[in-house]
Amino acid sequence: MNQHSPSYAITIRLRYSDSPGAMGKITTAIGEADGAIGAVDIVNIRGGKISRDFTVNARDVDHGKRIVEHLPTVEEVEVVHTSDRVFLMHLGGKIEVLPKMPIKTRDDLSMAYTPGVARVCNAIAEDPDSSFALTIRQNTVAVVSDGSAVLGLGNIGPRAAMPVMEGKAMLFKEFANVDAFPICLDTQDTEAIIETVRQLAPTFGGINLEDISAPRCIEIEERLDKELEIPVFHDDQHGTAIVVLAGLKNSLLRVGKTLPSIRIVVNGAGAAGTAIVKLLLISGAKDIVVCDREGAIHAGEPSQPDASKQWIADNTNPRGASGKLSEVIQGADVFIGVSAPNVLQTEDVAAMAADPIVFALANPDPEILPANAAPHVRIMATGRSDFPNQINNVLCFPGLFRGVLDVRATTINNEMKLAAAEAIAATIPESDLLDDYVIPSVFDRRVAKVVAQAVAKAAVETGVARRRNKPAEEIM
Repeated sequence: MNQHSPSYAITIRLRYSDSPGAMGKITTAIGEADGAIGAVDIVNIRGGKISRDFTVNARDVDHGKRIVEHLPTVEEVEVVHTSDRVFLMHLGGKIEVLPKMPIKTRDDLSMAYTPGVARVCNAIAEDPDSSFALTIRQNTVAVVSDGSAVLGLGNIGPRAAMPVMEGKAMLFKEFANVDAFPICLDTQDTEAIIETVRQLAPTFGGINLEDISAPRCIEIEERLDKELEIPVFHDDQHGTAIVVLAGLKNSLLRVGKTLPSIRIVVNGAGAAGTAIVKLLLISGAKDIVVCDREGAIHAGEPSQPDASKQWIADNTNPRGASGKLSEVIQGADVFIGVSAPNVLQTEDVAAMAADPIVFALANPDPEILPANAAPHVRIMATGRSDFPNQINNVLCFPGLFRGVLDVRATTINNEMKLAAAEAIAATIPESDLLDDYVIPSVFDRRVAKVVAQAVAKAAVETGVARRRNKPAEEIM
């Protein structure tokens, strides 16, 4: 059963007689309908009638409707109107563009626009790299999607994807002061996407690819990274991998195990699963088995249908394990799920090694609910904010791009990804780690700063930075 969530918050305006006990009857009725009351605000009092706004969290859309339908059962209560708070937040979009300086006089206009701007244009024409210093490019990231794999909604198209990309842009600004702009493309053709982003690149300092379906997303990122002078990062792949590695590092510290010595089962062989596996192997993992819908992927199978699965077959499963997830998970130390709800059963986690670690990251419903895993699992993580140990990409991408932009990096290499993961993990001192606290909160303002510093340093050290890092105290 879904939990009450602000994602399904409604504000109900009620008008009723201002008499003793009326308020109690209303709150009782909301409770009878299993609504969770948040704020209660007075709107007005007129003619012996009081109007109040009741903000109520529901479990889903239908539950919200049932709450509203139940209220007229209270005598002399009128439902004036209801508002969906989520939709109210999105009215007119969630971001805007503002000037950095006022245009109040003719002098201001002549410098910001013509004729003064012509001098700046000529300077950039003579030295294209100066576009980073003299335009918004130095602090601007494009958030690009084709709407083909949005959240858990699937292929809903570019227009429907826009609210997600706007939200991403908000997070960039809020956590790392990066100006990000959502770009939703009305094509799902690989070549068209690559060419469009290539043409747009002179406007931006980095490209964040988002919610593009596999396996196209892998090819799009790889080719753009080779062709462009600015970094290209597919967050669904690498952001997920970085945060998973950070959480796993701290989890292993907590249970006294090491990455090279453990057995890991990854369920989900898509773009995110493949990126996680690659980063874990680079970090020292030795024994990883990847499962798809058919079971364990191994070298003894016929050729795989796509390049990423073939890579998995060639580079994982050193013991040649075969069979379904329920078979290969026996004796495993770690489960990482980037797949589908409820594919992991209580008896599966009970069969894992001592002090098992389970990262069930399918959203919104994980591979196994924490309540079902609890009797057997030592450390549990999900992608949800209403459970402890949330594996959320917002811990990565704002700070990572902050660091990339600060040194004008040309790419995001493995060393920079590893540096980001280590920085996230190290935000929590080992002495402060708990089973339900192995990853920082998404609202921990330290994270973006330390990630930016670590990524910038790694970029400089690996020779992909066009300028040296700012002093640490100047970053953010």
